[in-house]
Amino acid sequence: MSQPDRSRPDRDGPLLSQRAALVFLLAALAGLGAAVLAALAGNPWPVAVGVGGGAAGSSVVLFKDIIG
Repeated sequence: MSQPDRSRPDRDGPLLSQRAALVFLLAALAGLGAAVLAALAGNPWPVAVGVGGGAAGSSVVLFKDIIG
């Protein structure tokens, strides 16, 4: 029985770097916070989700520049 090929490091590496995971986590939290605040302000849920999605999308760009 042959051993598995461990000479290729790209097979067992992480899917995301720590930096990318942190950027996406912060963006998700910002989007969630914006959606909750929009819902508490009296907007219907579809509008609040749209606000949260917009905030999360723009937060990715912001946090990528700040952290990176």
